[in-house]
Amino acid sequence: MNNRVKNQLRIIGGEWKRRVLPFADVDGLRPTPDRVRETLFNWLMWDIQNTKVLDLCAGSGALAFEALSRGAQHVTMVEPNPKQAKILKENIQLLKAENCLLLQQTAQQTLSNLNEQFDVVFLDPPYSLNLWEELAMQVDPFLANNAFIYVEADRALHQLNLPTTWQLQKQTRAGVVQAGLFKKTS
Repeated sequence: MNNRVKNQLRIIGGEWKRRVLPFADVDGLRPTPDRVRETLFNWLMWDIQNTKVLDLCAGSGALAFEALSRGAQHVTMVEPNPKQAKILKENIQLLKAENCLLLQQTAQQTLSNLNEQFDVVFLDPPYSLNLWEELAMQVDPFLANNAFIYVEADRALHQLNLPTTWQLQKQTRAGVVQAGLFKKTS
C-alpha cells in the first residue's frame, strides 16, 4: 500500500468476499458502515442479481463493489473527487470489474445526461451538502418500475422530502446513520 492511501474497506459478501480495497483520505468521505452494508445486502439478497445499479455518490465505492460482488449485472458509479475517482478506477481494474462504469462528475451532471433505467439506486450524498431531495427528484425518472432505492442520511428519513412514489420497505440505524430501502411504486 502506498503512502497516499491509508483508508480501507472490506467487501462483506459474494464473489469478492473479504477483499480489502483502499480509498482516499478525502474530507467528508465516509463509507457505509459494515453493519449497515450487511443489513442492506441482506434486504436485497434476492433482488440484486442481474440488476442495473446506479451509485450516485460512490465515495469509497463500498456499495457499488458490494453490489457487483453479489451479482449485479452492471454498476455505474459517480464520483466527482479526482483523487478518489483515481482510486476507484484502480480498484475496478484490480477486481477486473468490466461491468462497472465510473463517471468522474457530479451526481447532477450525471443525471442531466442519463438515458437509461436502473433497478437499484444508492442515494448516499455527503451529509453536509443536503442533496437528498434534489437528487431524489432528478433520479426518479430513471428508476425502473419496482426499482429499489437505498437512502442513507444523518437524520430521520421522513425529514428528507423524498418522492411520494417511493415507499419505505425497511429501515435501520447505526449511530448517526439512518438508512432505508425504498421501492418505487409508479
